[in-house]
Amino acid sequence: MDVLQEIGEHPSMVRTVELHTSGEPTRIIVSGFPELEGETLLEKRRYASDNPATDAVRKWLMLEPRGHEGMYGAILVQDTELTLSGEADIGVLFCHNEGYSTMCGHATIALGRFLVDTHDSEVFPRRSLLQVQKDDNGQTFTVLRLHAPCGVVTVNVPTTLEDKSDATKPVRFQSVTCFVSSPKQGVTVEVPLEMAWPKLIKQNKRQIRMDISYGGAFYALVSSAELGFASLRGSNSEFKELAEAARILRILLNQNSQARRSFVHPNEPDIGFLYGITVIDSSISRNGASDQDENTVTWICFFADEQIDRSPTGSCVSAHVPLAVDQTQLRIGEWCTYQSFISVQFAGNAFRGRAVAHTEMGYVVEIEGFAHYTGTATFIPPQNMMDAIGSGFALKLPS
Repeated sequence: MDVLQEIGEHPSMVRTVELHTSGEPTRIIVSGFPELEGETLLEKRRYASDNPATDAVRKWLMLEPRGHEGMYGAILVQDTELTLSGEADIGVLFCHNEGYSTMCGHATIALGRFLVDTHDSEVFPRRSLLQVQKDDNGQTFTVLRLHAPCGVVTVNVPTTLEDKSDATKPVRFQSVTCFVSSPKQGVTVEVPLEMAWPKLIKQNKRQIRMDISYGGAFYALVSSAELGFASLRGSNSEFKELAEAARILRILLNQNSQARRSFVHPNEPDIGFLYGITVIDSSISRNGASDQDENTVTWICFFADEQIDRSPTGSCVSAHVPLAVDQTQLRIGEWCTYQSFISVQFAGNAFRGRAVAHTEMGYVVEIEGFAHYTGTATFIPPQNMMDAIGSGFALKLPS
């Protein structure tokens, strides 16, 4: 048997579709992932994390040599408690270099395109039930109700007459309810001298103030100036120092009892953890820096195990918009452009976000962005006892 045929017929092969959103990859796992036990999606997420054999598949799909330090995955879950009740069309578990997240905006945009484009009933059994609508401008879009661990996210995918996603127009989704979770004055942590980074020591500064907000996952939002960095545009050594500052900040926040109260979810204990540290570029004015919107924000997000988001981090946009509205920097319905340190270098890759409703618990946020296909892949597991490195590894350069 030819090796290509052999790989394609491997009993444990995993099939994926690959996309990127503003440079951030989404590896959509369409078949071959182990069956997930549990009645609810959160129970399935817990099972995937706690079951060593299942989590081993995540590791060899995300980490090298099949993935890399920035790989991101989306595991399709055809049946959840909300698909079975008719409240959602399909479920998803998001995964990365460390484990399983509760929400991901860039992957939601990618999933919107793929789930409209596929007509494979095994991959997406409820595809034929999706509703096609028209907006006020006559634009046709397909509505997808995606069950993420944080709840149901409504995705509107511009659609062509051929019933395919329209790559020339952005995918738009509405978040679960998002809210600022830290006190109005924010959260302040003390940085011990032995943990302080050079720029902080140079300024003789020890206290760092930030806000914590929820957008399907909890984020700490802090300005670059607060950390001692004039901007996010510096040398490689400054970038490494910034990454180290974010790592230290995560440790301190998790050790701080006041801060921990700010990332407790009111309904779901499994969602109550700090997911990302987002550093906002202090050198870029909020006003007048976008061709589309009067407001713009540029940032970099560190999440999971020191993973760096290439995209503007859709779920952090969901977290930041309520903060901006509460601080009167944005109005309900007003768009803001969001750039990452990568997207700002390439036209047409920004995300846009706005609050579309104010609820008792917080805000419904709408985000839009573009995703693009990069290919498909077939992966097979490492050969037992013969390919230990194939089980997945993360390359960590010495500091």
